[in-house]
Amino acid sequence: MTELIPLLMFLTLCLVLIVGYPVAFSLAGTAIVFATLGTLTGSFDPAFLQALPNRLFGIMENSTLIAVPLFVFMGIMLEKSRLAEDLLGSMADLLGRFRSGLGISVVLVGALLAASTGIVGATVVTMGLMSLPTMLKRGYSPSQATGIISATGTLGQIIPPSIALVLLGDTLSSAYQQAQLNMGIFNPKTVSIGDLFVGAIVPGVILVILYCAYVMLVARPAVVSQPAESEGLSRSQWRTALRDLLPPILLIVLVLGSILRGAATPTEAAGVGALGALLLAAAKGQLSLARLREVVQGTTEVTAMVFLILIGAAVFSLVFRGFGGDEVVEAFFLNLPGGVLTATLLVMAVIFLLGFILDFIEITFVVIPIVGPVLLAMGVDPVWLGIMIAINLQTSFLTPPFGFALFYLRGVAPDTVETAAMYRGVVPFILIQLSVLVMLWIWPQLATWLPTVI
Repeated sequence: MTELIPLLMFLTLCLVLIVGYPVAFSLAGTAIVFATLGTLTGSFDPAFLQALPNRLFGIMENSTLIAVPLFVFMGIMLEKSRLAEDLLGSMADLLGRFRSGLGISVVLVGALLAASTGIVGATVVTMGLMSLPTMLKRGYSPSQATGIISATGTLGQIIPPSIALVLLGDTLSSAYQQAQLNMGIFNPKTVSIGDLFVGAIVPGVILVILYCAYVMLVARPAVVSQPAESEGLSRSQWRTALRDLLPPILLIVLVLGSILRGAATPTEAAGVGALGALLLAAAKGQLSLARLREVVQGTTEVTAMVFLILIGAAVFSLVFRGFGGDEVVEAFFLNLPGGVLTATLLVMAVIFLLGFILDFIEITFVVIPIVGPVLLAMGVDPVWLGIMIAINLQTSFLTPPFGFALFYLRGVAPDTVETAAMYRGVVPFILIQLSVLVMLWIWPQLATWLPTVI
């Protein structure tokens, strides 16, 4: 009977979250209630809670997590200073002569914006406000336009440098070391956030290429009168386009390139990105005290949310282990027919379903510490697992009727765009993402080859 307590604890957490309570308080509150009841019934040793101060101090000492507020600052500054809007306009000018030019522009700019923020909601809302009215006016059907925007917004899960990969990389690193210690390896290998960044490059590029191919071949607008750009750009228009395009692209390349070359840690590169976004906003004349205050406030809110959830997850995982939850999960996986194959498929299915009710932050901090050490101890490559989880969550956030990306876009889309049209629009992109997952399953080298080379 005691073995069922960890499962009951996890189901209770899901129920509390579905009701609508804040995630951080749901995590910590559920854990404290179960710990109290377990102490009173003698099924839980309260000595486990004595490790909580050390866990919280470990979070405070984790220098890698400093990258979170810096990357958030970088993304919000690029968004609030209209750099992303200018980037979309210039990209549309350059590709305006092509019938699918606007759609491709949305994909490429959305990918860059997603890489700088890593937050699905921010990218979808921003791209929805900027590009949806223009796409509808240029002859794209509502399903095509909303499908492209929603799918592009989820690219922040996989394209580095993103917050999702920072948090996932830090959690997988801890899980990998825990798995090795459980196996009796007391000089464990490490996996870094940089490894995850490098491993995500090839799958991310494949996704963007497949998105663009679909837009060019299928999601084409109706034949309408094209704007003047179709006749070619003047020299001044080229200068304006390059002025808007090059600085943000160079900033992303500088941040990611410094990590790939080993010249900077992800935290140091995030600092460069935050400073670069600040300088770009100042150079564009978009930096004011009021805007800086708005960006700092937004950064503080997102960062506080992330770390409060991290603290709640630390309490939850501690109590979960106190009830022997990690042993229950390990025994369950080891007894599955098919071994590591079945275990990995089951974890992917559970994460996909949890993506309907939880954001990537909660899944990263709650689910990965529970299942990660077991899967990694069974021989699963940590970089491959991280990329698979990221694309899996990306697909979950896009899948009707519960996909987060659809909820965010519904909030900014005009009433003339039907929800059913949005659902139809994302189906091809869901199939594209599932095909990339299958490719990664068949050829894990797509995620593991580049990290070994670099």
